[in-house]
Amino acid sequence: MTHFNRLTPELTAELRRVAGDANVSTAHADLDLHARDSGHHEAHLPEALVYGESGPQIAAVLKFANEHCIPVTPWGVGTGLEGNAIPLYGGILLTLERMNRIIEVHADDFQVTVEAGIPHKDLNAQLARYGLFFPPDPGANATIGGMLANNAAGIRTVKYGATKDNVLRMEVALPDGRLIHVGSRSIKQASGYNLMQLFVGSEGTLGVITQATLKLVPVPQFMSAIIAGFPTVEAAIETVVAIRGSGVDVAALEFIDVTNTQALNQAGTDIAPYPTLLMEIHSAYEQTLEVDMQTVREICEDAGAISFRATADNAERKVLWNARHHAYETLVRNHPGQRIFIMDVAVPISRYPDLIEFARQSIERHGIKGYMKGHAGDGNIHVELPFGDPITFEKVQAVNGEIVQHAIALGGTATGEHGVGIGKRAYMQAEHGDALDVMRQIKQTLDPRGIMNPGKVL
Repeated sequence: MTHFNRLTPELTAELRRVAGDANVSTAHADLDLHARDSGHHEAHLPEALVYGESGPQIAAVLKFANEHCIPVTPWGVGTGLEGNAIPLYGGILLTLERMNRIIEVHADDFQVTVEAGIPHKDLNAQLARYGLFFPPDPGANATIGGMLANNAAGIRTVKYGATKDNVLRMEVALPDGRLIHVGSRSIKQASGYNLMQLFVGSEGTLGVITQATLKLVPVPQFMSAIIAGFPTVEAAIETVVAIRGSGVDVAALEFIDVTNTQALNQAGTDIAPYPTLLMEIHSAYEQTLEVDMQTVREICEDAGAISFRATADNAERKVLWNARHHAYETLVRNHPGQRIFIMDVAVPISRYPDLIEFARQSIERHGIKGYMKGHAGDGNIHVELPFGDPITFEKVQAVNGEIVQHAIALGGTATGEHGVGIGKRAYMQAEHGDALDVMRQIKQTLDPRGIMNPGKVL
């Protein structure tokens, strides 16, 4: 690991000249607010907080940090769960929260160019006037830059893809001070290496994304929400596979276990306490929507569904998904004095039933409490494990390790959307093998002094 320099008073004064005095803070209150993300990992204080204001300014800050060997940790809004934005080595915490403008809406091209600090929900609120929206939805109001750096996904991935599938062009500041543009606003791109996708999912370890041109889609004219309860977890998961194979173009296909149905009910829904699927279907035509809803009903009934409820009422649909997005906060309230270890993995859809059963057995074998919910339509599961003492934490870590290793053995990945950060570094070799050495070579080429978000991914 590179030996990093501290931000002495002299270097801090120089940093103020580079970034702008009003854009640098060393106040403890500001540093403390940016010392940890939304996950369970321990906090680490940065030495200085720098507010990004433009691509050139961020590039200048990175050049300064590179010349003086000072670590830089990019920050969106802190909604990550694997310690991706925790400044492990102090240094500069570079936040893009002030860079929250829409630069241009290219409505006729179904595109928008934005600064990286704009939160995705705020972006969609402004795009509504054009009848367009940016489809990836990780739940929390994450920034676009954070979503790109982490390749966030969410409930609509099964239809619209992850963030990597919805970006065309980016502006990226490199550690040496260069400000480059990767990708193109053209939908078809066959020119040169795909540098854009190199930076997507790199978690700020190669550079800082400052702007992005995103793909948009029309807001669906007709939408329905479906809730189906099943007698067993196996029946629910087998239904997921059947729906995916039916040809119905579901926009969301979520699995929640019994414990999570209780949390959702506390957040405002009325769901029977069974293993449950939450689904959403989008369509441009009402008749198509009705046919798809009927097909899903038949599949669920054939699988032995105990309950089935479908609604095209927009208000009721919003209540359901609002409760789904706030289930974590409900879980936290239900476990006062404890922290929640949240992990995710993903596997091929055909192996999803195996993964869910293995996770359930692992939780039971270690004698701890566990909650499962996930984006079943694309093989992604989230396991939430409360802990309040060192012994339980050791059991939680054991469960996490077992589930991750089993997902990799099933041909899956250590993380479907939370990213590697701190928590999944130990499994990179098992998943990637010799390709991990190639990743290290790329890191060395772009960031030879190792200043970019050190301690993450590799």
